[in-house]
Amino acid sequence: MQCQTVLPGTECTFMAKSGCVFPDGSCQIVVENCEGCERIVSGTIGQVCSAYPAPSKKWANGICNFATHVKVELKVEDLKVNPLKASKKASGGKGGKKK
Repeated sequence: MQCQTVLPGTECTFMAKSGCVFPDGSCQIVVENCEGCERIVSGTIGQVCSAYPAPSKKWANGICNFATHVKVELKVEDLKVNPLKASKKASGGKGGKKK
């Protein structure tokens, strides 16, 4: 349904015939961590997130999974591989010792 409270005319999963069914009854304004995110839109109460109605809860346990302005760097460790041992593992010990 379309929002009738904070973002009138936009599709919202929390809107029902009886009104906003989000536990607090309305979207909440963005927090400081949200600054720079592309999902911030202007609503009737101020700057709100277009992806989630409670931005402070998304940032409570770390980085918000909807954040477009935060890049997560993955650490990749370069392992030193002995080519002789790698070839032995790949062969699976086939053709071992003959008697």
